Amino acid sequence: MKTALRLTACALAMGFAASAEAQDHDHGAMDHAAMGHEMPAEAGEEIAEAVPAGASTGSGTALLPANESMRGLHLPTGDWMVMAHGFVSGQYTDHSGPRGDDKAYVTSMLMVTGERETSFGRVLLKSMLSLEPAMDARGYPNLFATGETARGAPLIDRQHPHDLFMELAARVDFDLGGDDKLFLYGGPVGEPALGPSAFMMRGSARYNPEPPITHHWFDSTHITYGVVTAGYSSPLFQLEASAFRGAEPDEHRWGIETPKLDSWSVRATLSPSPAWTLQASYGQIEQPEELHPGEDEHRVTASAHYNDGKGFAAMLAFSNKDRVPGGSLSAWQAEANWDIDDRNTLFGRFENVANDEFFPDHADPLHDQVFRVSKFQLGYARRLPLGPFELALGGSAALYAKPAALDAAYGDTPWGYTVFARFILGR
Repeated sequence: MKTALRLTACALAMGFAASAEAQDHDHGAMDHAAMGHEMPAEAGEEIAEAVPAGASTGSGTALLPANESMRGLHLPTGDWMVMAHGFVSGQYTDHSGPRGDDKAYVTSMLMVTGERETSFGRVLLKSMLSLEPAMDARGYPNLFATGETARGAPLIDRQHPHDLFMELAARVDFDLGGDDKLFLYGGPVGEPALGPSAFMMRGSARYNPEPPITHHWFDSTHITYGVVTAGYSSPLFQLEASAFRGAEPDEHRWGIETPKLDSWSVRATLSPSPAWTLQASYGQIEQPEELHPGEDEHRVTASAHYNDGKGFAAMLAFSNKDRVPGGSLSAWQAEANWDIDDRNTLFGRFENVANDEFFPDHADPLHDQVFRVSKFQLGYARRLPLGPFELALGGSAALYAKPAALDAAYGDTPWGYTVFARFILGR
């Protein structure tokens, strides 16, 4: 354990030496996949799968297509195989209209995992950290995004920072013969079996610099204080159930909040081929939002993930959250990432969401009214390999469609753009 802590501290210093924050945050996109037991000898080489041949590991215990993989820095340490992966990304974003804003900010993430084979299966220790709490609690502009708080007020048209501890968890796999396994996963900070893999871990969002405006419909539980998951996995499918804390992280992001297990979820994932993964999940979340005490959420999600293994990855997803008491709000999301060659990437995302949180003032006539908005985003990244590192330079532009009733707040035709320079450890 002391060795793992020293490795984490070392990797933190290495991964964040460049992270003199320019004041704010992003949920930057990153391709995160399996950490396997057949580790490559060279830093930066592709890491083999640590799960059955039919799938690859995403965030928490979520699965992605087996064709999806991550490269990282391999640190041999005796019986343990340790891998580090992360990024530091400088970004500038600007959004139009009365509620639009602009900001320069820096995002960061470091993942360190340690894996060991045993006589009964495998032990995997997982940590993920970020220095984004150093930015202002209001995060950075993200038009039509809602969720969480800053200085006691709801965040609207903003994206909150990540917490320092994004994951501190362990997974133990018990071999049943062949590729069949029973597994236990959990820790003080983790992700329950609910929704698709978090957006920064999907190949379909690998270089996208903007978090989805539907984040709090699909993967808002990717940082949860207190998680226990049990499941069964085979090359074809995985079944799992979780108990976890329903409350979203508060705005004090340097520490670890008190874990509890007051909510639950179940998820089924089908991996019919190395190119495809399909998941469906359901969760009952107790009082997720700090400013809505007494309001629970029943969430349903379904998603299809595709990766051809040649540079193209895509996802199509649906979610519906039924608030108790309250109404239902649904969301759609489609995204893709296409590595045209070994230097150039195109990416994009379409979102459509019903949201009633744009006007928190109870005196406003539009308070609690549901508005369905859409976001159309396209982007480009130029990738420059630097040994085990990669520098990605690029940007994206977005247009929004919304009801005319929102013109006074957002303008007739709102738009926005983001440019970025991302230094990645592990290509």
